[in-house]
Formats: sequence, C-alpha cells, structure tokens
Amino acid sequence: MATNLAIDDQLLQEALEISGLKTKKDTVNLALKEFVDRRKQLEIINIFGKMDPDPNYDYKRGRTR
Repeated sequence: MATNLAIDDQLLQEALEISGLKTKKDTVNLALKEFVDRRKQLEIINIFGKMDPDPNYDYKRGRTR
C-alpha cells in the first residue's frame, strides 16, 4: 500500500542510524512492528493475575527429560 507521510527527518535519520538498516522503508516497518509488539506486551501485562488458574493443570506433565 503506497502511503505518503510527513515524517520528522531528524527522527527518521536517528532511527536509521540506531537500527543499522539501509532503507527508510525497512526502518519505518521495523518501528511499526516494535510499536505493535510493545502494545501487545502491555495488554498481556494488564491482564496478568486477573485470570483464575486452571486447578487441573499439571505442569510436571509438560516436562521432558
């Protein structure tokens, strides 16, 4: 999808340098992916401890030797 955006040039340049990527497109895509991943992590953190544990869950059964 072609999109025209007005992006802060200094911020984009800094992101390029930090990421080590070669193109602006790759840098923006990486930044968007990291943003989405971070938000998903925050959602998980927010529900942590709010769900009741399964009393029938056997953690030992999942272990292999």
